[in-house]
Amino acid sequence: MKQPQGFVDMANHLYICKLIKLLYGLKQAPRAWNSKFTSYLPAMGFKASASDSSLFVKQDNSDVVILLLYVDEIILTGSNSCKVQSVITELSEVFELKDMEKLTYFLGLQVNYKKNGDICVNQSKYIKYLLHKTGMESFKPASTPCKPHNPLLVTEGTILPDPSLYCSIVGSLQYLTFTRPDIAYVVNSVCKFMTSPTEIHFGVVKKILRFLKGTIQTGITFSVDTAVGITAFSDFVWATDLNTRRSVTGYVVYIGNNPVSWQSKKQDSVSRSSTEAEYNALAHTAADVAWIINVLRDMAIVLPFPPVIYFDNKYAIALSAKPVFHLRIKHLDTNIISYWREFKRGICKFNIYLLKVKLQTY
Repeated sequence: MKQPQGFVDMANHLYICKLIKLLYGLKQAPRAWNSKFTSYLPAMGFKASASDSSLFVKQDNSDVVILLLYVDEIILTGSNSCKVQSVITELSEVFELKDMEKLTYFLGLQVNYKKNGDICVNQSKYIKYLLHKTGMESFKPASTPCKPHNPLLVTEGTILPDPSLYCSIVGSLQYLTFTRPDIAYVVNSVCKFMTSPTEIHFGVVKKILRFLKGTIQTGITFSVDTAVGITAFSDFVWATDLNTRRSVTGYVVYIGNNPVSWQSKKQDSVSRSSTEAEYNALAHTAADVAWIINVLRDMAIVLPFPPVIYFDNKYAIALSAKPVFHLRIKHLDTNIISYWREFKRGICKFNIYLLKVKLQTY
């Protein structure tokens, strides 16, 4: 060791600096542990998923062991409990691990088990923490997360002098949509004003918190279902954003009877017709379904039949079913035709049907 360049004491050049506090050691320790852990998993027979960097799968004949890693938090499951235990034993010999037995809490997600085998996932602790953080524990609960037919405008209301609290709460609400698809639409709406929120936008955020106060225990139940088929529902709201006139895409994907993926998102471009907006929404849904199929393939799960996407625009169905129309709409062609060609080659096939129902958005 030697004194830093430019700070050498010529009178005591043999002296060295005494380290009082580590600058990066504690923050980088989980990352270093994660890097070492992931580099050791291939030696145990695990293969990293090409679709999800945190997913590792080990196949042993007909048995599968699945490991999900987030920094230094691990979820381990599999089709054979003995082989899962052997993986835990082998990992504990190399790393310092603590076996938490059955999964009950993971990254803010609470997992409860029912007698019939169903699994309930909610974020009640996280909601209580958020209400305590914002001082809204004693507020009256609301029956809905937002007012119907009440679009928000950029210029509406007085701009908040300090938007930090608004941005912090909205970021926390985005994390809550992992188990609360019922607030996905309104959270998407308040996310549009992160740069310059007003008091009216903040009032909508408070109404969301009041709605969460009355539905703290609400979450998602995953039932025991032998069917592994994928079903998706896609819908849109045409030019609903009065600030940009962009449409909003909404979809939910089911595996069996269990919802596994959902989203409410403003589209990237302005759609001049409802057919174009529906087609863009279908493209987002198809891309998410294709990703889920790849994840299932990495976990050695084979779909018994092609996935089905339901949507309610017959013109978009005709546009999707006849690739000759794609030559006339190049900006739409880039969205879904690449997936369509893969489906035609036999990688995956979609059965597209017309469902005459109106999907309700909250």
